[in-house]
Amino acid sequence: MKLHLINSTRTNNFNDPGMMGKIQAIWDEASGKVERHRDIVYGIYYDYESNYKGDYSLSVATENDSGDAWIEIPDDATYEVFTVDTADEMGIVKTWRSIWEKEEAGELRRTYTYDYEKYHPGGEIEIYIAVM
Repeated sequence: MKLHLINSTRTNNFNDPGMMGKIQAIWDEASGKVERHRDIVYGIYYDYESNYKGDYSLSVATENDSGDAWIEIPDDATYEVFTVDTADEMGIVKTWRSIWEKEEAGELRRTYTYDYEKYHPGGEIEIYIAVM
């Protein structure tokens, strides 16, 4: 899957005090560049230092073909898909915590290649986690 790259940042969920600001900044910038009711928007997690506790890169991308920067997610990966409860304002955070808990319990074997959040125009959100 080849996606148009809007912007990127590098951060850490546990050791970067500026993490929330970095993530908010790239999403704020991206929101001005996408058609909310038409484009599927992706939050792509990759270039993992180790596991979910290490540094990683986060990019925002769309399926449209405008611009020169691209990111490509390999088509041969296997994913476990998690549906976010969008009625809960903390739905994304709670879903990620659930993913980490499943991993800690040995119920999820992640590959730490490319994971992504998929934001549909109708408001649905899914998180795709690459697994072995």
